Amino acid sequence: MAVSQCSVTYEDVIVIFTQEEWTLLNPSEKKLYRDVLWENHRNFLSIGKLLEEHSTNKQQHNHQGSKQSNIISYLRLHERIHIGEKPYECKQCSKAFGWASNLKVHERTHSGEKPYECKQCSKAFSRASHLRVHESTHNEEKPYECKQCSKAFSLASHLQRHERTHSGEKPYECKQCSKAFSQASNLRVHERTHNGEKPYECKQCSKAFSQASHLQRHEGTHSGEKPYECKQCSKAFSLATQLRIHERTHSGEKPYECKHCSKAFSRASHLQRHERTHSGEKPYECKQCRKTFSCSSHLRVHERTHSGEKPYECKQCSKAFSQAGNLRAHERTHSGEKPYECKQCAETFSKASLLRVHEKTHSVEKPYECKQ
Repeated sequence: MAVSQCSVTYEDVIVIFTQEEWTLLNPSEKKLYRDVLWENHRNFLSIGKLLEEHSTNKQQHNHQGSKQSNIISYLRLHERIHIGEKPYECKQCSKAFGWASNLKVHERTHSGEKPYECKQCSKAFSRASHLRVHESTHNEEKPYECKQCSKAFSLASHLQRHERTHSGEKPYECKQCSKAFSQASNLRVHERTHNGEKPYECKQCSKAFSQASHLQRHEGTHSGEKPYECKQCSKAFSLATQLRIHERTHSGEKPYECKHCSKAFSRASHLQRHERTHSGEKPYECKQCRKTFSCSSHLRVHERTHSGEKPYECKQCSKAFSQAGNLRAHERTHSGEKPYECKQCAETFSKASLLRVHEKTHSVEKPYECKQ
């Protein structure tokens, strides 16, 4: 028997999915993956058996040892799925992985490397699977349609994820606080509120973030680039997700509905924040005074009362503010803008609070009249 001198390893014949990629596969795709995995497993065992039967000289015996070593290596790699062994550790953040390929993918979150580029629009991605998903946005093929609202999707897994907005199913639960989520990625982001992990770091100022989208939004403050433009009003955005959310202000679409009171929202985050008015949940706690908040943004604003930070500065007079809303109100003292108008008498005001005070002058009952 002619024996090839080329050594074949486990990672040469198998595709390794990350946990995030695995959750995006539908049941038939997962079954196909398992079938291929088992076929590779049998092929490796067959190679070992054939080598054992035909080991007639020292050279073949040495080659058999090499092949059997590869089979053992393959089995050891597979066993990590069961025992949870993670021998590959990131040097920057110490996060560990079961596969070398998963570590390589993770390291790109630090380096910013995006080796997979779309041939049609040149957009780059850190993972091949993300590129494949993106490419489907060009061919517009969306064969998977929601039976409840007729919205169509390019992937079956995206349809399954969307259907949870109707059913309310939340299969992913946090082990620390039992909070449940409809998507595995949302659970992973939430877990960072417990462990404080911020794996996404800005290369220009070293500021770190718990979510890639937050880093992208922050990077726009350095570059000023806003490549995504609204076709209706020409407003530009630094992120495609920001554009999609903005477009709902034109279409009036509100796909996220509260089960308690049927109030609908254009953003999932707005629904989550609203639901806390029913549950009373306040998951964000100040580490200095233990005060709790229902929104992370409210916590950030509160923390500035301790730190004294005032990141919002007026370009005309250099006065600084702890909240963006306060800066906008202040800028009107320079511009003279008064966007809040009374519906009864058309008087205008620079602040919503001043309008509310004024409106009371119309509604307040005055039963006592001077006779003179």
